[in-house]
Amino acid sequence: MFTSWRTWDEARVDLAELPVDLAAVERAATAAQRWHGDQLRPTGVPYVEHLLEALEVLVRGAEVTSSDLLTAVLLHDVVEDTDATLNEVEAEFGPVVTELVDWVTKPPAAGAGREAKRAAKAAYLRRLGEAPREAVLVKLADRVSNVQRLYQMPPDKQRRYYAETVTYILPLAAQHPWFARWYGEWREKFAHLR
Repeated sequence: MFTSWRTWDEARVDLAELPVDLAAVERAATAAQRWHGDQLRPTGVPYVEHLLEALEVLVRGAEVTSSDLLTAVLLHDVVEDTDATLNEVEAEFGPVVTELVDWVTKPPAAGAGREAKRAAKAAYLRRLGEAPREAVLVKLADRVSNVQRLYQMPPDKQRRYYAETVTYILPLAAQHPWFARWYGEWREKFAHLR
């Protein structure tokens, strides 16, 4: 479980001991907090905890130290889930981070209703197979944060999310040894959802 960093202050202490550009990552954490504000996850926890979990996955799990990747993982939902735009992200963080955020931003559904949303999400997840390696790492960390607490979701969503993760995310994880191991263990833990 990657739940040690519930606040930026907790993350900063651990990150200060690693070869990361702490100032760059802190700018991203501040911007993410500004854009997400008091937003909550469906589980009722502050949204920023999800972002810090994904950051912790990259740092402690996959041992990533690239400031662009760490910045992107903190900002990965700002365009999708807040009023932030890609132009604003680029103005503050440059084109490399913006491209990564763009790759992992799910576009809005073309139509109304549950089926249109599911079709749009499936198209988005299929498209990730064409994404650069760095964008895939951001998505894999995002999904680890989401699925490590799969048991907290309603049963029907657990089954759907498990199937979606196995279908679309596990093939992406196969190219990255640490993520392949983590998702392999996760798949077995939740095998009852097949």
